[in-house]
Amino acid sequence: MLSFFLQFALVLGAILIGIRRGGVALGMLGGLGVTVLTFGFGNPPSEPPVTVMLIILAVVTASATLQVAGGLDWLVQRTERLLRAHPQRVTILAPLCTFFLTVCVGTGHAVYSLLPVIADVALKTKIRPERPMAISSVASQMGITASPVAAAVTTFLAMAAKTSQPVGLLDIIKVTLPAGVIGVLAAALWSMRRGLDLDRDPEFQARLKDPAFRAVLEQDVTTLGKQLPKTAALSVALFFSGILLVVLLALFPQFLPHYGTATLPMTTVVQIVMLSFGAFIMFAGNIKAADIARSSVFTAGMIAVVSIFGIAWMSDCFVNGNKTFLIAQIKAMVEYAPWTFALAMFAVSAFVKSQAATLTIMIPFGIALGLPTHLLLGVMASSYAYFFFAFYPSDLAAINMDRSGTTHIGKYLLNHSFMVPGLIGVGVSTTVGYFLSLAYF
Repeated sequence: MLSFFLQFALVLGAILIGIRRGGVALGMLGGLGVTVLTFGFGNPPSEPPVTVMLIILAVVTASATLQVAGGLDWLVQRTERLLRAHPQRVTILAPLCTFFLTVCVGTGHAVYSLLPVIADVALKTKIRPERPMAISSVASQMGITASPVAAAVTTFLAMAAKTSQPVGLLDIIKVTLPAGVIGVLAAALWSMRRGLDLDRDPEFQARLKDPAFRAVLEQDVTTLGKQLPKTAALSVALFFSGILLVVLLALFPQFLPHYGTATLPMTTVVQIVMLSFGAFIMFAGNIKAADIARSSVFTAGMIAVVSIFGIAWMSDCFVNGNKTFLIAQIKAMVEYAPWTFALAMFAVSAFVKSQAATLTIMIPFGIALGLPTHLLLGVMASSYAYFFFAFYPSDLAAINMDRSGTTHIGKYLLNHSFMVPGLIGVGVSTTVGYFLSLAYF
């Protein structure tokens, strides 16, 4: 038992220090953890999550190429037109837009261009910006588990493929997509009445007396005047064609190549299709490869790959080395109330700023406990909890881009603008997903 707690402290310490260091530190400290677990405690090292990393590499490369081609800006401009056409409904429409933007492109980083527009629409409609801003940031991350090309979904797909109860890509999306939409709508409806209206908010009215503050509020923020490459729309069409092809091949596996008794696995299909369509976008837009590597989407994706490489390897090594002890201690509780696994996943995600990394840590643990794959799929939405401490870039961006100052982190750290929308959104999504998985499987 002493050995278990020493190993647990090592794993937890590596994660916490990696988070504080940021960037690729989480991956490197995970590798250090594998070294200590292997040489110090005699745990056999498991195989690193190569398939997961390759899928993320392929999807991120295609998404980064789309960004450089102007495709992300093209999507943001269309979204802005929708919001400005229906400004009174911004608290409902904005989070739905950020959710589906993430679903379409597989990354929540697309939200940064849209946040200042959401704040501007709310201000000009005299709606408290905190209402749409906080839930829009949360919704942009909730869309990750509902995107067929997101790292979290492809991670789950790759891990489930190794179990006795594999699930397909469509099996995942038919649970996570409706669950995510219902969760976002529930949180958005709550947000419609949160806080005081701006004309009744004494703090906001006091700040209005400052001419500099008023001047900032009067500035126009828009993406509509931005000139995009002529091939921006084409890049979007090509990217979505790649996603559509992946979905069609998942629907009709008879069209996949067969090699004797084996069929080309969907994990490989996602890799080759997204790399191919990334190449099509590159040629169509005459894009320089160096610009793709310098894009913000590519940088964030590579950090995710390194993080998952180390942290998943270390976590798997820990779970495999202590499987007997873990099962003996908590299997009865999880068998009696399987939904409690969602609470454990939520707690891990509050510290690990990646849903893919959270799933990579927790899914092998769930499998070791004997939980069925469909139950793990049902609680997949609980892998998003990094809104809890409001340190994720999209939350910080929402705070900085709200010129009214209503989107904020409170005096006591946890009383921030994202807490209640996040708890409602993730709680409702997890509950709906859990029951959908029971109904489907």
